[in-house]
Amino acid sequence: QVQLVESGGGLVQAGGSLRLSCAASGRTFSSAAMGWFRQAPGKEREFVAAILWDGDSTYYSDFVKGRFTVSRDNAKNTVYLQMNSLKPEDTAVYYCARRRGPYFDLRETTSYDFWGSGTQVTVSS
Repeated sequence: QVQLVESGGGLVQAGGSLRLSCAASGRTFSSAAMGWFRQAPGKEREFVAAILWDGDSTYYSDFVKGRFTVSRDNAKNTVYLQMNSLKPEDTAVYYCARRRGPYFDLRETTSYDFWGSGTQVTVSS
C-alpha cells in the first residue's frame, strides 16, 4: 500500500510562487514515476507535470511549461512542484499520484493507481 500526502498549498497573489510537496510511504516510491494533476471547480482533473523514477526525465503540460518545475528526492520519498509566476487560472486542487507502471501514459489519470487527497492552491488577481 502507498500513501501520498500533499502539502504547501495556500493563497498567493498573481505572479507569486508556491512549492508543493508530496510525501510518500511505501518501498516502491523510488522506482515509480510520479505525476502532478490539478482540478478546478467544475472541470476535469488535468495533467500538470510528471517525473520518472530517476529524476532525469520530466514532462509538463503546455500551460505550465517554463513556470513550474517538478523534482524528487528519493532519499526522502518526496516529490516537489515548484510553481512560479502563478496566474489566477492556476487556482485548483493539486494532487500527486503514482504511475502504475512503465508503459502507462504519464498524462492520463487512469495511468495512476495511488493518489493523495490534494492541496488547495488559490491565486488572486
